[in-house]
Order: sequence, then structure tokens, then C-alpha cells
Amino acid sequence: MTEQQKCRVICAAADEKKARDIVEMDMIGLMSTNDYFVICSANTATQVRAIADNIEEKMEEAGISFLHKEGYREGEWVLLDYGDTVAHIFQHEAREYYALERLWGDARLTPYEE
Repeated sequence: MTEQQKCRVICAAADEKKARDIVEMDMIGLMSTNDYFVICSANTATQVRAIADNIEEKMEEAGISFLHKEGYREGEWVLLDYGDTVAHIFQHEAREYYALERLWGDARLTPYEE
């Protein structure tokens, strides 16, 4: 599965659980460890975990397991590391605070559209 296909699966899985403001960030050339970030927002910790669970399920169905997961218990910000592609699921306030889109301002952003 290509990196772009991974992004599409992650975005669609997040969208199924009503994630908001889903974007793909092209990190190629900006960092040595990851080529893409997928970032999305949720209203509550429960929704953050539901989105993360759905992403895990859909990626496993595609034959891909995460390498690392952080933040699931707290549910403020869950990170799912798939090697070249990383999913970030934030509660709205945490997304504003960490501002990954501004931190990596040179990255090309592509909003998800069904």
C-alpha cells in the first residue's frame, strides 16, 4: 500500500466517526522519519478514541498494523504511527494548542474530501 493510499484509508476511517477538519500534511523533505501526517479533530475523549479505534480497524483490514500508539488512555491527543504515515487525532483545544499545521508551516496541506 502506498503512502497516499494509507492516508486515504486513515482519512476515510476518521470521517466515518465524524472527525472534523481532516487534513493530510505532506512532510516529504521536512522530516526524516515520516512522509505524511493525517490530522483531525474530535469533540470529546470518547470520540478521539472511537476515531483511533476505527483507523486501527480499517488499517488492520488493509494488512497494516501500527508501530506505536500514544495518548489513547487520556484521549486528548492520540498518535498512531504507521511508519511513513502518522495519524494525529486531537480534541479541538489540544489541536489549537499544539498547532502542528503552523509548526510545520512548510508542509503542503490537503483537506480531506469524500
